[in-house]
Amino acid sequence: MDFNYTQKVQELQARLLKFMDEHIYPNEARFFREIAENRAKGNAWIPTTIVEELKPKARAAGLWNLFLPHSPRAPEGLSNLEYAPLCEIMGRVPFAAEVFNCSAPDTGNMETIARYGSEANMDQWLDPLLKGEIRSAFLMTEPEVASSDATNIQCRIERDGDEYVLNGLKWWSSGAGDPRCAVYIVMGKTNPDAGRHEQQSMILVSSNTPGVEVIRPLTVFGYDDAPHGHMVVRLTNVRVPASCLLLGEGRGFEIAQGRLGPGRIHHCMRSIGIAERALELMCQRLNSRVAFGKPIATQSVWREHIAEARCMIEQARLLTLKAAYMMDTVGNKVAKAEIAMIKIVAPRMACQVIDWAIQAHGGGGVSGDFPLAYAYANQRTLRLADGPDEVHRASLAKLELAKHLLNSDEATMPVTRGS
Repeated sequence: MDFNYTQKVQELQARLLKFMDEHIYPNEARFFREIAENRAKGNAWIPTTIVEELKPKARAAGLWNLFLPHSPRAPEGLSNLEYAPLCEIMGRVPFAAEVFNCSAPDTGNMETIARYGSEANMDQWLDPLLKGEIRSAFLMTEPEVASSDATNIQCRIERDGDEYVLNGLKWWSSGAGDPRCAVYIVMGKTNPDAGRHEQQSMILVSSNTPGVEVIRPLTVFGYDDAPHGHMVVRLTNVRVPASCLLLGEGRGFEIAQGRLGPGRIHHCMRSIGIAERALELMCQRLNSRVAFGKPIATQSVWREHIAEARCMIEQARLLTLKAAYMMDTVGNKVAKAEIAMIKIVAPRMACQVIDWAIQAHGGGGVSGDFPLAYAYANQRTLRLADGPDEVHRASLAKLELAKHLLNSDEATMPVTRGS
């Protein structure tokens, strides 16, 4: 690996850092204040004006759709390795990625439609998503089954002439609370009698289709993440044109692997960004406070935490860059071990660094006066989103064990010592 970023990426980094300093950090408090004001008026599910004001500026600065691989529809697109340091910068502030049209679940959904959708699908949904005119949601997880094993998913997608009919209950449908959310990608079962990994399919569903009911938002440690939201959605006899099925019946797992690889690495990049910010805030707080007659920063326990945090962040970043490099050069399938590793390592690392930063801030750390409590809630969620830690560990262990399998003769051969 070449650890030097290209001139192109360095220029984008400089431009992005400047944009963050001029437009994102100064408006962080305004973003949350707008949501609070909307909530006080009785409806928090309204797009914030500050994000909408900043989007044209980001586009004019050439900081738009950077996540998507270069294509005629996304000429600004970058490779995973090129995007990594930029995504990390965006991850420092919760709403920043949306300003650059690089926020989940839209990023994963755009990649999915670009890879697996028809030209008509792309014209209808991908183009307005790339322009930032609409938003989207991904409906996979279900409350009635252990969705960490996606073969358990029970939502039915049944063919009826030129249409498919959907019935099921989904939750943690991130993005479905936003009034701009115009399209869902839904994973469901088309053939319960097929092989274990050939039963599922994915289909595009317009959010205003009859039979779609957004029931309620779910909160994360009390945060509802308005106006984005994580919603419970019921699908009752939802009829969708057959042309909206992605790739073909029984290809849902194949699509999921293509979608979740980039999505997981984007999450990890942003985790590194918020961990860096937490470490900065921790150091600033420790340098500015005096307890028991001396600066808190001089206490050895905090120096140990700072040193450990720096090591953990650097390790996570290097592993993430390696995974990005492999995804670009050998593909997601070959890089699946590296993708699993970063999904285990990065959110856990961020949780620990943020936790130390919260402790350094005392009571302020768990309050809304600092960004740490909200950051911790987000990072703790990532240890479950896109597959819980335990599933990634199991997959990684399986791959590791497979490297060291002995053939039957070697397995039964006694170990002897030379005389």
